[in-house]
Amino acid sequence: MKKNNSADKETELGSVDIAQQSAIHDALRQISTEQQFAPPESTSIQRTWFWVYLVSAISFFLLYQWLQHGSVAFSGRYLEQLNKFSLAGLLVSIMLAIGNFVTHYLMRSMSNVASRFNLNRLIWLVVGFTITITLISILFVDWTTVLVSLGVLSVIFGLALQSSLNNLFAWFYILLRQPYRVGDRIRINDATGDVIDVGYLDTTLWEFGGQYLSTDHPSGRVIKFPNSLVLNETVYNYSWPLFPYIWNEIHLYVAYDSDLDFVAETLHDAALREIGEDMARQVAVYRKLLAQTPVDELEVNEEPVVLFRTHENTWIEVIVRYLAHPKKSGQLKTRILKRGLMELNKQPDRVKFPRGDAR
Repeated sequence: MKKNNSADKETELGSVDIAQQSAIHDALRQISTEQQFAPPESTSIQRTWFWVYLVSAISFFLLYQWLQHGSVAFSGRYLEQLNKFSLAGLLVSIMLAIGNFVTHYLMRSMSNVASRFNLNRLIWLVVGFTITITLISILFVDWTTVLVSLGVLSVIFGLALQSSLNNLFAWFYILLRQPYRVGDRIRINDATGDVIDVGYLDTTLWEFGGQYLSTDHPSGRVIKFPNSLVLNETVYNYSWPLFPYIWNEIHLYVAYDSDLDFVAETLHDAALREIGEDMARQVAVYRKLLAQTPVDELEVNEEPVVLFRTHENTWIEVIVRYLAHPKKSGQLKTRILKRGLMELNKQPDRVKFPRGDAR
């Protein structure tokens, strides 16, 4: 009986997992991140689509050859239309097959996820533009009429879609100048989060912090903003590729008659134990970057620093400054604070705290 019960529970859990995976897949598709967060089976799906495009191209080629050389019982007008249809289908299928092959076979070896994501978007934009031009050139013979029509339509759509065109132009700016990339943690205007999608018209963030949280934990909300915002607002990027780290601080208060040397040494050791030698290596990179700028004389410490300053509440404010990865700063701060307070509380005669002062 126990085995049957356990088997039933596993079956129920399996069905729940399948339902959750389906819901997650649908949610990601709604925020246009399906290709970035594609499930493992997507590789076989894309391989299937490649063969569909290839078979379609062969079918349209055979149809075109049959219409050209076979004895077809159609009038000249219908025969011309079928020729155009088969030729257009052939070229479109070839371009779709090439785009699929490049994005899902040749680009799969790229280790940089953000670069692969941006290149994938750019390739499909080029493929779509090429398909549009190809269809126009095949279906319309009189290019004069086409150019006049395109000129009139461009004025109409330029006025009607001015905002969308600005967003598309901003997408090219983001692609070339890279103020942020997929995976970066940024703040722009009032939005703060991790970039999970950079579309042709808008950018999607997975928010962290927010109005309901006081820490850097993900809030569970998704933020979308138009790409054109990057042209008018300051972008704060916490994941700069050359130096994806930030300086962080812990603040607490002690009494004036505390042993400040003991406090400084204890907190320094606590931070150093949690950080290890990583900070020294990161600061070495930071110094090399500073050497190439006008602020190369700035002094940067290789180890955590403990500072003291007076405060209006009649206590001494203690500041522990250290280097951290922006996405792990909250966890690191918690570990340093717990380790430091545990050591300080072992010597109550040397350290006196106000109640509820740590933050």
